[in-house]
Amino acid sequence: MADNKVYEIKESAISDPGPLGLACFALTTFCLSMVNAGLVVAESVAVVIALALVYGGTVQVLAGMWEFKKNNVFGATAFSSYGGFWVSFGLFELLAVQKVWVVPPQGVWLFLLAWTIFTAYMWIGSFGTNKALVVTFTLLLLAFILLTIGAAGNHAAHTWGGYVGIVTAFAAWYTSAAGIFNTVFGRVVLPVGPCKK
Repeated sequence: MADNKVYEIKESAISDPGPLGLACFALTTFCLSMVNAGLVVAESVAVVIALALVYGGTVQVLAGMWEFKKNNVFGATAFSSYGGFWVSFGLFELLAVQKVWVVPPQGVWLFLLAWTIFTAYMWIGSFGTNKALVVTFTLLLLAFILLTIGAAGNHAAHTWGGYVGIVTAFAAWYTSAAGIFNTVFGRVVLPVGPCKK
């Protein structure tokens, strides 16, 4: 006998993946920027490689996929893309450390230029989110511009890109912490300042 009942499939609610994606981005950016600014020895890039492949890369891509589930096009694009950035960076740094293959300076410049272009329009998109993300993306864009100039041979720009990257990481950590604290305490602990639509 056929069962003519109509079964409703309910979508399960998922938590906001934004704080996770921002935490992945912030921590990995902080460690690389410490190297770029010359505040730790260059050999510390080994730590960055591991973070880039796992936390900043793989876990951040997962956060991006969950943002698709939440129907957040900005978060999905940002986390998935910057997760891809970190995996790419981790791979070519790993190959360089293993002396398998080294990206030439012009290749590094091209890589950073392309990510600067992407970050520029994501920065514009951030104006439709909140002020904390606008600050984060403004700093990130500045960091990418400086690092791109640095890759063209300007060592001072590279170093300053590292310092701006450190500040960017703290802005992203703040925004991540706000997403966690404001949710678990059920009130605004750390304001993010919604942008005017």
